[in-house]
Amino acid sequence: MIHFGTTTRAGRAVLAGVAVLAAVFAAGDAFANDVSFKDHVMPVLEENCLECHLPGQDGYEKSGLNMGSYEGLMKGTKFGRIIEPGNATLSNLVRLIEGLASPEVRMPHNLPMIDKSKRNIIRRWINQGAKNN
Repeated sequence: MIHFGTTTRAGRAVLAGVAVLAAVFAAGDAFANDVSFKDHVMPVLEENCLECHLPGQDGYEKSGLNMGSYEGLMKGTKFGRIIEPGNATLSNLVRLIEGLASPEVRMPHNLPMIDKSKRNIIRRWINQGAKNN
């Protein structure tokens, strides 16, 4: 048996922390490749966003955001990008759909909030790098 100095409280705490981190990384790996823009994200956008965010629609005219394609989504609005690949927390799209921005710009505008499971699909896709897959 290998002894890691776990007889002290600090030693046991370090090992417990390592075990927790290992579990978190293992769980992250289980979801590393399972969110597809085409198969998972686009259906959420079609259901909740395309009514307004296509050329000729009100949301597009006001913001310049075309959510009808990967390229349009990644281009963002006339005010700037809305996706920060690898970081959903810094992505304005997430802030808008999670109600973290001003109520006047919460999306979808004047409609019920997108279901949490669908918001999590977008969040996970962004955290996985927002790939065109």
